[in-house]
Amino acid sequence: MKLQTAEDINRAISAGISDIGDNHVQEFKDKYGQITGTPRRHFIGHLQTNKIKYLLGKVDLYHSVDRLNLAEELSKKSENAGITSNVLLQINIGDQPTKGGFGYTGAEKALKIIKALPALKVLGLMAMLPLSDDIGLLQKLAGDMRKLYDELNDGTFEYLSMGMSGDWKLCVEKGSNTIRLGTNIFGARNYN
Repeated sequence: MKLQTAEDINRAISAGISDIGDNHVQEFKDKYGQITGTPRRHFIGHLQTNKIKYLLGKVDLYHSVDRLNLAEELSKKSENAGITSNVLLQINIGDQPTKGGFGYTGAEKALKIIKALPALKVLGLMAMLPLSDDIGLLQKLAGDMRKLYDELNDGTFEYLSMGMSGDWKLCVEKGSNTIRLGTNIFGARNYN
């Protein structure tokens, strides 16, 4: 719920929203105690290893495990806390230099390594499609992502997190079962 007030988030929860997500650790920390009800908490932004401590035990699902050292540190800290953290592997499906995530061809190897870590449970994959007006390209990438999900799923996956306010319909058509719709729900963000 990037740049949304706790009041607006609580209003959405009162209206029936059951899952909420944060992109920034500082915002998560600032609003955590102000959120009412018991929504499932997702962390969907880039996570620095030194900030895991602020989220540990408070996040139901980490969408953006985008590198091995993050997975290793999250596992270590989770194990020390006596918990198991649920994660999704972030795949850089568009091979974008500005995005994190495992490459399409490296995903299987990364999954094998991360599944062997003691305090993580991999529940699926996450991807962000590139910003593009080329619908054919977006459909191909979303289809590739679904294919990868099916190939890597040994029966333990629950989530294919793919699709945001601008491309969610296309992603759902290609098999996504988890979408991120903050802008559609709350309107454009105010960055001032």
